[in-house]
Amino acid sequence: MSEHPRDFTPARSDDDGLITLAILAVGGQGCGQLTDWIVAIAEANGYRAQSSSVPGVAQRTGATIYYIEMAPDTGAEPVFSLMPAPGEVDIVVAGEIMEAGRGVERGFVTPLRTTLVTSTHRVLTLSEKLVPGDGRADSAVVLAALEQAASHLVAMDMERVAADHDSHITNCLLGALAGSGALPFERAAFEAAIRASGRGVEAALRAFSDAYERAQSGIGTEAPAVTETPEPDVAGPERLRAEWAALEARLDALPDPARAMAGAGLRKVVDYQDLRYGALYADCVLRGAEADRAAGGEARGWAYSTALAKHLANALCYDDIIRVADLKTRGARFARVRDHAKAGGEAVLAVTEYMHPRAEEICGLLPARLGRRIEASPRLFGMLDRMVNRGRRLRSGRLPAFVLLYGLGGLRRVRRKLWRDRVESAHREAWLALAEARLPRDYAMAVATLDARRLIKGYSDTHGRGLSKFDVVLDGLALVEGRADAADWARRLMESALTSPDLSAVEGTLATIRSFAGEKETA
Repeated sequence: MSEHPRDFTPARSDDDGLITLAILAVGGQGCGQLTDWIVAIAEANGYRAQSSSVPGVAQRTGATIYYIEMAPDTGAEPVFSLMPAPGEVDIVVAGEIMEAGRGVERGFVTPLRTTLVTSTHRVLTLSEKLVPGDGRADSAVVLAALEQAASHLVAMDMERVAADHDSHITNCLLGALAGSGALPFERAAFEAAIRASGRGVEAALRAFSDAYERAQSGIGTEAPAVTETPEPDVAGPERLRAEWAALEARLDALPDPARAMAGAGLRKVVDYQDLRYGALYADCVLRGAEADRAAGGEARGWAYSTALAKHLANALCYDDIIRVADLKTRGARFARVRDHAKAGGEAVLAVTEYMHPRAEEICGLLPARLGRRIEASPRLFGMLDRMVNRGRRLRSGRLPAFVLLYGLGGLRRVRRKLWRDRVESAHREAWLALAEARLPRDYAMAVATLDARRLIKGYSDTHGRGLSKFDVVLDGLALVEGRADAADWARRLMESALTSPDLSAVEGTLATIRSFAGEKETA
């Protein structure tokens, strides 16, 4: 958090003592309550105040602007505005750092006038979530822009401060606002507003006090330390634990850069299926490492082996109905949901699962011969799709839905005999064979072929879209294979595939490649 002079004096928009304040909130944060508190504090201290709000629905369950104007009560009836105007806002309170950035974009935050109070935690926007790769905006860049844009900045992770005190972020926003000195009211006036609410007062006052002190001292919360999550202990019968230890020992033959990735991949694969499946993973990774060594992988940092260890684990652990049901019925998942909902004590938590299986997913659950036959018959496949292709809501906290999901998750024991596994195995083997064939000729292209697998993820329609992109990227790699700039075009194909939720961007790059694919390579 930026440090500020202790004698900071808030700006005033005119000689009448008018104060303008905008609250930029993410849906669900309860900033309507924060607005009511500020109005009540102003009126209790001899001010006339008015609040208004403009709800939004485009971002993160709605991004609402609350606006308050207040002025000393002189007996005359004031005329207040209903909306903030660019360049005319004294105080901006943002419930999340990107909302603070939006305030700067809108012109609400100005360097000669505005005190900006913001939480630095992130709630991802819809545009960030839609990007198939990592679409997250850089918070550090936004924070640097806020420091330049505001007259006085108070920034800290208020979501984390609130969690530390088992409280709500609105209490921290109010505390940081009070600590900023931007409003001409005593600390006791803010605390009185919280006490008047009558709900969770003690925890709310602790969160308020923490944020207040941080704002006064100019100290924000430190970023969470990056620590490695300890691997869970392996539990089970001694025979199975011995088999697991033998599998782990086999990975010791891998080069150092690939060994850690392969260890994580092995855990994922065994958790997904069983030890036999883990042995299949280890066999393939070790075979790939030998091919990498023969191709001079040591001089290239063992990039092929590392990429293989990563993407093969994900390819083996494809998302199907069995996997989804298994994850939804694990005890750790219910504990995580309960913690996220902050349901403590004897509170009853109801969990609703939203599922939309297609005929493809149902065929994948069938024995291989039957599933193949139905998919090959347009009539049978269409009938099945009309029967199952609709949204369903299952209350997994109730016995019938839980038993259904638990039973589906238990089908993992026969997964290797089902049609979906046959389809995935054939696709995976073709992908690995293509990468291995390219390895002696073009090391970078072989690694790019492995990396293309990251496009395939998710379940149902998401999986289908990723598979389409994967096919387009492999088509593009085949067109540039053998060119001196093949690796550069492979990188461009992946970037375009990862920046757009549909095929438009990657198809555009592929069209460019096709335009010169027939040209002879020049030195």
